[in-house]
Order: sequence, then structure tokens, then C-alpha cells
Amino acid sequence: MIAAFFLSVGQLGDRRILAVLAKSLALTFALLATAGVGIWFGVRALAGWMGISAVGGDLAGAAAVLAGVALGWLIFRALAIAVIGIFADDVVAAVEAKHYPAALASAKPVPFARGLAMGGGSAARAVLWNVAAAPLYLILLATGVGTAIGFFVVNALLLGRDLGDMVAARHRQAAALPAFRQETRAARLLLGAIGTALLLIPFVNLLAPVLGAAMATHVFHRRLSK
Repeated sequence: MIAAFFLSVGQLGDRRILAVLAKSLALTFALLATAGVGIWFGVRALAGWMGISAVGGDLAGAAAVLAGVALGWLIFRALAIAVIGIFADDVVAAVEAKHYPAALASAKPVPFARGLAMGGGSAARAVLWNVAAAPLYLILLATGVGTAIGFFVVNALLLGRDLGDMVAARHRQAAALPAFRQETRAARLLLGAIGTALLLIPFVNLLAPVLGAAMATHVFHRRLSK
């Protein structure tokens, strides 16, 4: 796993990786900006409908945008992984071209529609599982660190599945993925834990989805495919 990390970092300068990084960051921030603008105008319109003054509407809109920024930070992981899911095939192909040419020759590229569906499914699972785990997070607040640990474990499990699937989709039939996930749970959990930790580090989290996809490629061909 350590080797996979350093190999992935070493390939960040690859023009194909940089292209995916640029596209994924642009789309991620565009979606966040669109949400912020929508919140601003939506809250101002609601304030006007309720008879609140223009100044009050502006203040409410600004407060809502700030709340949206906070929410955006919380859901950044889900959004970033959903977006990279759309472009992940390019990252995996770039890593395979450099390190695993034989695997690249036998791979079946993931169609855009399937990548889009995988990315959307990833985001939906992240939101739904964390909402479902919210009562547990609240209970664990009494322990001081339990909530953070619970959040980390849940998201590591989810991220390990998502990153593993990005690579496995090129080399396994869709019907074979459930069994494959069961056989590789430990490796996926470790991969997901590293990816989740990277997503928690400011600025590094911008690179984390691409790094995660590259690491998953190395892990798949070095360990998961055995």
C-alpha cells in the first residue's frame, strides 16, 4: 500500500493525470458555485415572499450562502468522488499504460454513461449512509472521539468500495463485482482509510480523489487481482 501511494504521487505530473485533475476540480467547484448562487437567489426570493425587506433578504441570503459553504465542506468528499468517478477511467488507463501495459491491453474501458452512474451511486451512498449513521454519531459525541472514529470508519468502507470499483469495472463483469468486493474487503478498507485520511487534509484533499484512483489501480494489479 505504501508503494502504491508513492507510485501514485510520482505520476501526478503525467499530463493525462493533470488533465483529469483539472477537469474534476473545475466541475466540482462549478457545482459548488452553482449551488451557492442557487441558495442565494432562493433565500432572497423566499424572504421577499415573506415580506422581509431587501436588506433583510440580502442578509438572509448571505447567511444561507455561508451555511452552504459549511455544508459544501461536509459533502465535499461525496461530490469529489462522484466527479472523479466520471473521469476515473482516464486515471486508471494512464497508470496501467505506465506500469501495467499487459492489463491495459485486456481492459475494457468504462463507458461514460456507466462512469456517470457509478459516480452518482457513490455520492448517493455517501449521503444516505452518513445520514443513516447520524444517530450513532450523536450518541458517540459523549465519548469525545467516537463520532470522529465512526465517521472515519463509515466513509473508509464506502470509499474503499468506490475506488476498488473504478478499477475492477475495467477488468470484471458487473455481475462479478459483488463477489469480488467480498473477497477483497480488507484491502479495500485499508485503501479507503488512506483515501479518507487524505480527504481530511486541507489542499491535499483536492488531489485525494485522483491519488485514490491511481492507488486503487496499483492495489488492484498488485494485490486485489490475485
